[in-house]
Amino acid sequence: MENLKTALVGCGKVGHFHAKALMNLKQSKFIAVCDQNLARAQEFAKQYGVKAYDNVEQMIINEGIEMLSICTPHPIHASVAIAATNLGCHILVEKPLASNLADSQAILSAAQKGNAKIGTVCQRRFYRPCLRMKQAIDDGKIGKPIIGTVTMLGWRDKAYYESDPWRGTWQGEGGGVLVNQAPHQLDLLLWYMGEVEEVYGLWKNLNHPYIEVEDTAVAIIKFKNGGIGNVLVSNSQNPALYGKVHVHGENGASIGVQTDGGAMFIAGVSSITEPPYNDLWTIQGEEDQLPIWKKEDCDFFNSVDSMYYYHQLQIEDFLDSLINDTPPLIDGLAGLKTVELIEAIYRSTQSNKVIKFPLD
Repeated sequence: MENLKTALVGCGKVGHFHAKALMNLKQSKFIAVCDQNLARAQEFAKQYGVKAYDNVEQMIINEGIEMLSICTPHPIHASVAIAATNLGCHILVEKPLASNLADSQAILSAAQKGNAKIGTVCQRRFYRPCLRMKQAIDDGKIGKPIIGTVTMLGWRDKAYYESDPWRGTWQGEGGGVLVNQAPHQLDLLLWYMGEVEEVYGLWKNLNHPYIEVEDTAVAIIKFKNGGIGNVLVSNSQNPALYGKVHVHGENGASIGVQTDGGAMFIAGVSSITEPPYNDLWTIQGEEDQLPIWKKEDCDFFNSVDSMYYYHQLQIEDFLDSLINDTPPLIDGLAGLKTVELIEAIYRSTQSNKVIKFPLD
């Protein structure tokens, strides 16, 4: 199998990242796009020379689609994913996997029945400084990871929430900063620290009265490996500041990455203002590498189209996993675990109790 018949559903801003990759990658034969608004699908399809549909099942059956990128608003992920996997079509779902745990579990169950693979888009795992941290942990350079932290302080203004009608609503978005901006950093935290045992969390809407959902959330996490963690994420800090993930090891060494800096990135609207880099590294004998790595990583990041390049890396990784029957770097279970952490924070706020894992 040299390539796969591919398509996407959801002809919005992020859909263009997927379309460009599916058009350019040798593992892909990009055939069609789908959107519930047929006129929008037709306009989108014209840009890439593919067919347009407004029914995802009809598209998969008519065109023999083998891999589908799902780029719809979060609450629609589940219905599209289940329809596709019921037909045996493999799916790559934009983060988060779904807007709640029940939908995520339903997606995994349908994929298992349909013998279909799932990938969840968290392209920041492919950043060089993020990969360097994972390698250091896997190589035992910090011993067991015992403390993990996520700090993401950013800003979203009224114009952002008005840019799409689904933004800032429970029904249309499924949540706020936890569901939309934080999944990347939460995914990295879980990748580095492992399984969660329990969570106590709290969310608030601090200064966005015109939206329904949270603009800020905090959480304390107990991991199954005995480690602990802390999460602070917010869209209420103007100007935007940064997103960081730090891990501290039992041997006293610490490693970290600033995944985002400057103005917060908005897919299809703004560019990434600051390259990611390792901002913390105290592994014995490697401390002096930090400025060298930062220059090398920033030079590379600035040499590529960072708005698109890392999406392409993940889409290529997923296509290769299908062709070679190997696990993708980020599968459906990884996506479910991030959703489970987010839902635990919501449930903890509602009940004012510690939430134990796995969630019902």
